[in-house]
Amino acid sequence: MSFRFYTNAISRASRNFAAGLFIVGLLLIGFGFLVYILWDLFAILASIVFFVAEFMNLSLSGWQSGDVLAEILADGTDMAG
Repeated sequence: MSFRFYTNAISRASRNFAAGLFIVGLLLIGFGFLVYILWDLFAILASIVFFVAEFMNLSLSGWQSGDVLAEILADGTDMAG
């Protein structure tokens, strides 16, 4: 009886890992290609997401339009430097 370092389970595990890595790589390449082709669409979607996120942030914090201007004027420092 000999001691074997290599088993069929290791072969199956490495084959499954390689297959999963291959699928993930193909998905990343495909998504990158879509972004390259539909650049303007993704730019518009990103701007919408950031606009909505900032609007939600401002509405949740109780921001009023005059608050920021009042803080700038009360500070007394020059905005240029």
